[in-house]
Amino acid sequence: QVQLVESGGGLVQPGGSLRLSCVASGSIFSIRTMAWYRQAPGKESELVAGITSGGSTNYRDSVKGRFTISRDNAMNTVYLQMNSLKPEDTAVYYCNADSLTYGSTRYNMYWGQGAQVTVSS
Repeated sequence: QVQLVESGGGLVQPGGSLRLSCVASGSIFSIRTMAWYRQAPGKESELVAGITSGGSTNYRDSVKGRFTISRDNAMNTVYLQMNSLKPEDTAVYYCNADSLTYGSTRYNMYWGQGAQVTVSS
């Protein structure tokens, strides 16, 4: 099994910054893609940014130029640096990891418990 624990959420004023972290632990053999999703009240979950083990990244259009995803493969950790935050960025942010565990022959998706990000004056 794999456990994902997010940290770094909170309340910030418009234009401010936050950095989310997500640490994966457990019987991890390999992690392919790690990603951040978010879900705002009354809305569907959406992919914010993803990063492969080789460092290739992708972002949703609305966060390009403001958010940066990065990862530390040795520490099984993914980060999301969020700058120039807007009220519409308010959501619960979830970490996701596509992981292969010891003794398994297939990759599975694992999710964190979520971190609240609120952008408000």
